[in-house]
Amino acid sequence: MASRFLSTWFIPALLAAAALAGAAPARAQASDVDASLVRLNDAKLQDTDTILGFAAEGAALYAKEPVKLSGYQYCSQSVSLAEAGEFRQSLRSAAKALHLARDTSDDNLVALATRDLAIVMSYAGELDKAEAFAREALKHQAKDPAVVVGPALKTIGDVQARRKDYAAAIASYDAAAAASSERFRPLVQASLANALVEAGELARARAVLEGVKLPQDNAALAPQLERTRARLLLAEGKPRESLAAYQALAARAGGYDAAYQRAWALEGVSNAQLALGERAAATEALDKALQGLDDVRARFRSEEVKTGLFSDLQGLFERAIGLALDQGDARRALDLSERSRARAFLDEVRGRAPVAGASLATVGVAQLQALLAPDERLLQFHALPDRLAAWVVSHDALRVVVLPLARDAVAKDVDEFRQAVTRGKGTAPQIAARLGAELIAPLRLTGQERLVVVPHGPLHYLPFQAMRVDGAWLVERHRVSVVPSMSIAAQLLARKPVVPARLLAFGNPKIAPKYDLPGADREVAEIARLFKASAVFTGADATRARFEQAAPAARIVHVAAHAEADLADPLHSRILLAGEAGPDGADPRFLDAADILRLDLSGVSLVTLSACESGLGRIASGDEVLGFPRSFLAAGTDALIASLWPVNDDATSLLMATAYARLTAGDDVQTAMQAAQLAVLRQPRFAHPFFWAPFNLIGNWRLALEH
Repeated sequence: MASRFLSTWFIPALLAAAALAGAAPARAQASDVDASLVRLNDAKLQDTDTILGFAAEGAALYAKEPVKLSGYQYCSQSVSLAEAGEFRQSLRSAAKALHLARDTSDDNLVALATRDLAIVMSYAGELDKAEAFAREALKHQAKDPAVVVGPALKTIGDVQARRKDYAAAIASYDAAAAASSERFRPLVQASLANALVEAGELARARAVLEGVKLPQDNAALAPQLERTRARLLLAEGKPRESLAAYQALAARAGGYDAAYQRAWALEGVSNAQLALGERAAATEALDKALQGLDDVRARFRSEEVKTGLFSDLQGLFERAIGLALDQGDARRALDLSERSRARAFLDEVRGRAPVAGASLATVGVAQLQALLAPDERLLQFHALPDRLAAWVVSHDALRVVVLPLARDAVAKDVDEFRQAVTRGKGTAPQIAARLGAELIAPLRLTGQERLVVVPHGPLHYLPFQAMRVDGAWLVERHRVSVVPSMSIAAQLLARKPVVPARLLAFGNPKIAPKYDLPGADREVAEIARLFKASAVFTGADATRARFEQAAPAARIVHVAAHAEADLADPLHSRILLAGEAGPDGADPRFLDAADILRLDLSGVSLVTLSACESGLGRIASGDEVLGFPRSFLAAGTDALIASLWPVNDDATSLLMATAYARLTAGDDVQTAMQAAQLAVLRQPRFAHPFFWAPFNLIGNWRLALEH
């Protein structure tokens, strides 16, 4: 059976340029995990986020353009879209420019297009790709080297600064300043000054700031420079002068970005007050900053990124959570953690897709506790730079455990575990035991509770069911599910838990022969037999239009198809459905996460995405994964089953068959998922977590079907 995994950013390029993309990777077989994953990794090497892949994508997009622009116009369009936070659209414009550049052998345009790709990747947080494209841009001859060399070197410096390699960043910024135009140089100098402050080279930072000549038409940079000067004063051991500078910035913040400027100025006020030992005043200043965030119209601010600060509004919440924990106020820290999650999603989708306000409302812990059953425990995590906070919420108690685990260390551990699992390594159980000892054992669970996990940051990529504690997998002792936030958990629990057993299934959408999923036909047919009321669409009938028409009226929706997570712009994560006849013949259609947000799925109880990596997406500022999980829940769905890595055919078939059999027999969905994972785990050939642990249950764990 062919894989449902497509390790691509741009599926159209694979369809339009099949010769470039190669064959679809084979599904993993139980007897050969490592070899199958080597094939998947080989497919990733053919990813379309390469020069060749972007050119192919650009060719496919350009051919469909009703009004065709010049390559240089597409470059300008790419920059404008990036600065508006529309990363995927920006990348598509740059891809069209790259296609035209290669088509016309225009080396100058290649340099500009790859420069733009580097900048967009940097904005999107894709640091490795940003650096690779920046270095590629430097290989090409630009007519005006200053417009390519300076920005490319600055992008490399930005990447290095974000990795905290300040010595390398300073060297890159120095080279960028020497190669930049007079107009661009102040941006480089601002970034250089920030890196120098971080590196402790304070005298030189002051000299650089004093040497900045800001053009009159670049007033947007002035507040950022003033913030850097205030930061420098604090680093120089002058907290009172720094406090005065930050207070002056907060008082005179103006323009359309006034709330944004004021929030960051107040954060600086708080830092200066902490340095002065004025903890209460520092807490009050942070409170004022957070109260003003609803006036900020979007998370993304290009000047903030351009000057190399790389701060975001979540940083304010982190500071406030840390202060609350230091003061022993577990309830306030949890409230702040919860507010930060709603904030991140609101900022991500604002102006790009309609979102019901009710889905973003936050609740207090007391409201949730009133809804929890005695055997239920909500475990909410928040990964701070220097520690990991874990709250254990029951119907009658709240406690916080602060773990001495820095966020970067947690991310490293999670990545090590995922690498071991997805490569089928025998070390996976040992790493799972270490993670279980670090993350789960300190929470003092008894082994009888239902667990509802609210992950944060890198923990979104961790299958908690595959942690080991005292020699057992967590799923062997607990029923485990995930929710994006405490507030969403409370909202879901307020809904009716028992729903009609009515199935809508899509399997093996017809795209092209090499994308056939014959096992998906069998999968949906077997599941449909368990339901008295069902509608199944396969092949050419499994279209986006049919999904959009039928899904809102369904109760249980099962999709067995190709899917891919878009890490640059999660609202463009997509499910690939069948082509529909149009003026030019069959045209593959994509169901984006943004499209899902526009649907009314308030009547849908469960969506299962029986596809690879359907539960992934970009983590927004260390907050929840923004992609399919958040889109389906925000559209009204009660629960979602989605995967964290490429899945095996046979194991997935057994898991899905068991889960639906138990669900239709009367079990709630959390119990059904535990039974399904154990059924796979207990098969000797599927004992490795690669086979039984990829699918997460996200959302309402109490969901059950009428009989």
